[in-house]
Amino acid sequence: MDYIINMINIIDKIAQFSTATLHEAYSKKGALPSIIKPLDPGFSLTGPAVTVELRPGDNLILHQAIYEAKKGDILVVDAKGFTEAGIWGEIMTVAAMKRGIRGLVVYGSVRDKKEIIESGFPVFSAGVCIRGTTKAAPGFINKQIAIADVVIEAGDVIRGDCDGVVAIKHNDLEAVISGAKEIIEKEKMVKQKLKEGMTTLEIYKLDTPH
Repeated sequence: MDYIINMINIIDKIAQFSTATLHEAYSKKGALPSIIKPLDPGFSLTGPAVTVELRPGDNLILHQAIYEAKKGDILVVDAKGFTEAGIWGEIMTVAAMKRGIRGLVVYGSVRDKKEIIESGFPVFSAGVCIRGTTKAAPGFINKQIAIADVVIEAGDVIRGDCDGVVAIKHNDLEAVISGAKEIIEKEKMVKQKLKEGMTTLEIYKLDTPH
């Protein structure tokens, strides 16, 4: 129970920061490919990952993952960057919301964009495609996956906002939170100096070519 409470507190803290700030605080690690964006700019999500690896164009294992995931989890799906099939849609969204799943991140495409946005269920994807899928191929749930150069394991914390998605290893969370707080304080000072008339060239001591 203590672990669960601590995890909730950490997730709440992470949710206070933008993905860009967290990425910078994480030594510029953990950023998923920039093609992965929210279906609606207002979508955001923060929570532990349930990882899913599937064969491009087949979503059988993703249906199963909905019922493996727990309340508050985020489904993080490696569809190998294949964008010519919508592996998630309105029906799966309704099922996931009933389960209390917090959102979906997929390195692939979804469909039923309008209905998903209206539902308020945060979906981040690499594309939108009307083509359907097969439901026959095996896959993996809660296995280590790699989306581009970012390795993600079950339980890693995922943060998504209008700028993109970042994944943070569980053991690194406290350090990233501390670093993010420092960045915010530094940015406050920079903005104040700008209001006082200084230039970014002066503040950052930037040399410009002549």
